Formats: sequence, structure tokens, C-alpha cells
Amino acid sequence: MNHSIPVLPTISTIFIVISAILVAIGWYLVTKRNIEAHRKVMTLAAVAALIFFIIYASRTIFVGNTAFGGPDNMKIYYTSFLIFHIILATTGAVFGITTLYLGFKDRIAKHRKLGPITSIIWFFTATTGVAVYLLLYVFYSGGETTSVIKAILGF
Repeated sequence: MNHSIPVLPTISTIFIVISAILVAIGWYLVTKRNIEAHRKVMTLAAVAALIFFIIYASRTIFVGNTAFGGPDNMKIYYTSFLIFHIILATTGAVFGITTLYLGFKDRIAKHRKLGPITSIIWFFTATTGVAVYLLLYVFYSGGETTSVIKAILGF
């Protein structure tokens, strides 16, 4: 591996990991009935996820996305995995916003039902996001930087 690690994708990936860690801490806090600390930590988790999204979206808009630079015979597996991650991330974002809204509006019964599901989706989102990062920038040299459609689908 003779390539450099890109700054913005590294920073954004760190923020998504921080977000997932904070969600885990928030989940623990609520099991201990520490509701105020839970609220603060989950708000911080949402802020970390938002920082990730701002960095990711800005890079996508202004720079482009990095295409898979690994072996051609792995591209279909990477693409399938990436599409799975994108679906998870989109679902996780919708669930996350909804769960936060319910919590802040004190609709606790619905918040309690949705919270664990949202957290699990978010853990999988963060895990698959780190895997995408590793496949793009650590295990293989990133491919060309291009439009999002070409980076994801290869055309």
C-alpha cells in the first residue's frame, strides 16, 4: 500500500464513528434512567452525524466522489455493498431524525419503540461506512474522483 489517506473522508469517517459511540453511550445512559444525560449525549451524536453529512455532502458537491480503485473482479461486490450502505444510511437518517423529533417533543412511548431500532440501524450504518472507507482508501488506492453516479455505479 503506497498511497496517502485523504483528509476529508478520514475526518468525516471519524465523525460517523464518534456518532455511533455516542449513540451507544446514550443507550447505556437511558437504561440507567439518566434521561437528561441521555438527551445531551444523543444530541451530540446527532451533531456528530450532521458534521459527517456536511463534510460528505460538501466534498460530493465541490470535489466529487472517489470510485473504487480495487481489482475489477471485486467491483461488483463493492458496488453491492456500497448500495446496501447507502440504503442503510438513508434509512438511518430518516429514523434518526424521527426518533430525535419524538424525543424532543416528549412523545416518549413512540420514542422508546423507535429508539432501539434506530440505534441498531445506526450501528450498522457506521460499521458499513467504515468498511467503505477502508475499501476505498486503506486496503486499495482510491480510483478516480468523479460524479457520484459514476463513482457508485461505474459509468
